[in-house]
Amino acid sequence: MAEQLVRTLRDAGVERIYGIVGDSLNPIVDAVRRTDGIEWVHVRHEETAAFAAAAEAQVTGKLAVCAGSCGPGNLHLINGLFDAHRSGSPVLAIASHIPSNQIGTGFFQETHPDRLFAECSHFSEVVADPAQLPRLLRIATQAAVGKGGVAVLTIPGDLADRKATGPLSERLPLVTPSPVVPAPETVQELADLLNSGEKVMLFAGAGVRGAHDEVMAVAEKLAAPVGHSLGGKEWIQYDNPFDVGMSGLLGYGACYDAMHDADRILLLGTDFPYDKFLPQARTIQLDHDASRLGRRTPLELAVHGDVRETLRALLPLLRPRTERVFLDRMLREHVRKLEKVVGAYTGKIEQRRPIHPEYVASVLDEVAADDAVFTVDTGMGNVWAARYLTPNGRRRVIGSFRHGSMANALPHAIGAQLAQPGRQVVSLSGDGGLAMLMGDLLTLPAYDVPVKVVVFNNATLGMVKLEMLVDGLPDFGTDHAPVNFAAIAAACGIFAERVEDPADVRGALEKAFAHAGPAVVEVVTDPNALSIPPRITGEMVRGFALGATKTVLNGGVGKMVDLARTNLRNAPRP
Repeated sequence: MAEQLVRTLRDAGVERIYGIVGDSLNPIVDAVRRTDGIEWVHVRHEETAAFAAAAEAQVTGKLAVCAGSCGPGNLHLINGLFDAHRSGSPVLAIASHIPSNQIGTGFFQETHPDRLFAECSHFSEVVADPAQLPRLLRIATQAAVGKGGVAVLTIPGDLADRKATGPLSERLPLVTPSPVVPAPETVQELADLLNSGEKVMLFAGAGVRGAHDEVMAVAEKLAAPVGHSLGGKEWIQYDNPFDVGMSGLLGYGACYDAMHDADRILLLGTDFPYDKFLPQARTIQLDHDASRLGRRTPLELAVHGDVRETLRALLPLLRPRTERVFLDRMLREHVRKLEKVVGAYTGKIEQRRPIHPEYVASVLDEVAADDAVFTVDTGMGNVWAARYLTPNGRRRVIGSFRHGSMANALPHAIGAQLAQPGRQVVSLSGDGGLAMLMGDLLTLPAYDVPVKVVVFNNATLGMVKLEMLVDGLPDFGTDHAPVNFAAIAAACGIFAERVEDPADVRGALEKAFAHAGPAVVEVVTDPNALSIPPRITGEMVRGFALGATKTVLNGGVGKMVDLARTNLRNAPRP
């Protein structure tokens, strides 16, 4: 049965399975060994396996697979699977199980994977007989691809060793859903609401992928400022003369102001979770997933549809607006807000020690390839990615943006790099995140995965420190003893550089990026360089007054201010 499973996946286009070998999983791993066209990628932690599969699925759009042995083995998958599921990554997880005749007896390492993974999957079932495998595999893979997310097959180890029923390979459907277009009357109602608004604002999430031109066309017709979430940044911020920045805890610019000043807000393909940043009124939402409509804010109109196709149907119904007072005011406000904090970025920062992480991120943005894939750790890494990585329609930025897990950047980078070996992949790792799954540095030289790991080493958990300060608490338990990650990487057989002088940042990055194999650039950065949200409440101010004894910086904005100034210069004058 194991051979049937592996051959069917291979013939469906799966090229690798991430995991760790062991006991109940051994028959499946051996089937991979005996099958051409598919490989086993031995990672050092099953959580890495799930994260890597998630990133592979995101950069390819295809089904990716990970696996874990019974009990503790597949339990380690769960955090990465939650991340994959919440990001809509089509991932199949194979959870091997204890012997079938021992299930329910409290046997050694017994868990119930079909129950445990139910919350982080569209489909989670146990294969109880070899005759079930072909059908359950069809259902599982189509659930992952069709719904976008995780499916789990739990397979007892003894069944994997049994003879298969039917052919050794069966064609899997793997059909992606067709775009949903709302009924004409719904599109007309949407047009009427937007036409009647005097100040319309668009807020874009990850669901605007592939709809950049349509969003720009709607914004032009309505003279509407366009803001975005972190998930929407890579798809909408480039070539965008209507850009007013990002909202949320990591946001910047005039996005928050535009959203709260508008009399119509159109949410496009976003499940933005921070309801306190939404005005809770005057809102229309368009999303391909009807279950998301209205769950963050009350709606004037809920529209179930694909963003691109719906906007194409909407555009002929919109009345062109020549009045740009609201848009131009928001563009000016955007520039003003960015210029207010740009001093943290430009004030001789290239000479300051400890090195400011903003400077590292800005140089990285300049040095990296135009089509690079960046994977970013949760925490301050998200801040530097949001404010310094310049999107251009070809770059990708992958992170645990919905699950918010630590330690995702290196595993995500492994999956992205193996899936697209000719592309530059850069992991923006925090010292806390890298330390958590540091064992998988060993995976890089083992498979000659040319990931470039840039470690922001400030010897502290920066985002947690900020959370404590905001709550009025003195930071405690966030700092740790200095660690030389470059030395650890070198001991793993990886090209490594440690940078303590800002004058050496560019050279170290260029040298690492020119290196043919994996490389680690560790930069010792300022632990006091924190970031604060674009909108600060009285509670936050009181928190800082009580808890902050160190310098807190806005974190700069990188080239975002240059983009904003360009957009403002291009705006027509009255």
